[in-house]
Amino acid sequence: MVLSQKEIKEEITIPPYERRSVLLKPGEELVIIDVEGKQVGDLVCFNRNNPNEFVSPVHMRASLGSIRLKVGDPLYSNKRRPLMTLVEDTVGKHDFFFPACDYYRYKVDYGSEDHPNCQDNLKNALKAYGLEDQPIPDPINLFMNNVLDQAGDYEIHEPLSKPGDYVRLKALEEVIVACTTCSQDMAPVNGWKVTSLKMQIGVSGC
Repeated sequence: MVLSQKEIKEEITIPPYERRSVLLKPGEELVIIDVEGKQVGDLVCFNRNNPNEFVSPVHMRASLGSIRLKVGDPLYSNKRRPLMTLVEDTVGKHDFFFPACDYYRYKVDYGSEDHPNCQDNLKNALKAYGLEDQPIPDPINLFMNNVLDQAGDYEIHEPLSKPGDYVRLKALEEVIVACTTCSQDMAPVNGWKVTSLKMQIGVSGC
C-alpha cells in the first residue's frame, strides 16, 4: 500500500517534462505514483558510495532471466548486486529495454531540436548530488507498455496505469535515485500527453 502520512518523510511532485532526484538510506522506501494515469517515469539509481555502480537493465535481464519486472525482484547493478527491490506494484507492466529519449531521438525521428528529453533531465536531476558528469545508464521505464508482436518486434502501446497507480521500491544500499516524467508526446508512450508523477520517501511500518 502507499505510505501513510506518518511514514512519509518527504513528498515530491515531478511536473510534466521535468525531473527530480532523492537520496535513500538502506531500508527507506520510494513510492512513485502516476497522478493522472498513463505517465511513464524514467528511473536511474546509483550507489551513493560508489557512483560507478548503478542499476543496469541489461544485467537485470541476465540476472532475473526475464524481461518482466515483478514484485520481489531485485534491481541489479552493473556489478550484479541488488541496490533496490520492487516491494509493491499496482500495474505490473514496465519496460527495461528502451533507452531514455534524448536530443537525437527528437531531432532525427521528429525534426525537433528543442524538445525536452529524459536524457538531459536525468543528467540535470543528478547535479544535486554531483553526478552530472556520470554517464547516464539506461533507465527502468516505469509504467511503459511495450508489447512483442508475433514476429518478435516491439509495439509501443499506451500505459496501463490509471490515476493513483504506483510502484513501491525499497533501498538495500544508500542510493541516489533520479526520475523524470517522460517527455514523449509524439507517440503513445504517455497516452499522447505528459503529466505529473509523485514521489513519496519514507519507511513503511508494514
